[in-house]
Amino acid sequence: MTDAKRIALIHATRIAIDPIVSIFQSDWPETEHVSILDESLAIDRSKQDHLTEELSERIIALCRHAEGLGSDGVLFTCSAFGTAIEKAAGSATIPVLKPNEAMFEKAFSLGDRATMIYTFPPAVAGMEQEFHSEAVRCHSAAKIQSIYAEGARQAIEQGDIEKHNKIISQTVSEVKDADVILLAHFSMARATKQAMTATDIPVLNSPATAIEKIKSLISQNSCW
Repeated sequence: MTDAKRIALIHATRIAIDPIVSIFQSDWPETEHVSILDESLAIDRSKQDHLTEELSERIIALCRHAEGLGSDGVLFTCSAFGTAIEKAAGSATIPVLKPNEAMFEKAFSLGDRATMIYTFPPAVAGMEQEFHSEAVRCHSAAKIQSIYAEGARQAIEQGDIEKHNKIISQTVSEVKDADVILLAHFSMARATKQAMTATDIPVLNSPATAIEKIKSLISQNSCW
């Protein structure tokens, strides 16, 4: 018998799995993390200009499924479904986190000028909106600019991790006027170390900060 916490990880693309699993193994190894993958979500989201009601319902259904597995917490790893995840969290009985909310919160403590590097264009508008909403909630005056690391996602989808990391690192090296650099997607976390060598600006990734926050929520059993 074990009292290990079970965290359900909900993915819309398989390239997000390895980075979060790797960080769980290093930062919270005793956790029982289970992955739920629905690649059709990313495919269908890329065909839409906005997050549709049908896609939102699918996100909510996945969250309910994760709760039914006896999970102690749910962490979504795709950044293109923020408002749907908020709806799912609103009726959940356990902590449910959006991919980037913890990263945004940490960014606010580092300054008011954030630059976000992204590789999946359909996610950007929603993430920027989420950033501004989180800033208001946290009483931060932070602003964000977003820069596209063109070709990085295609590289990782083809299995070329070295090229993916190089593109992101090069993009990061060109950022000058910022207090913090954010790697937008879970799949980008594998480039963190290389990106950090390319700049003197702090670089954050979403998996590490998300694990830190959900661990805190569960251990405190705060508001749940």
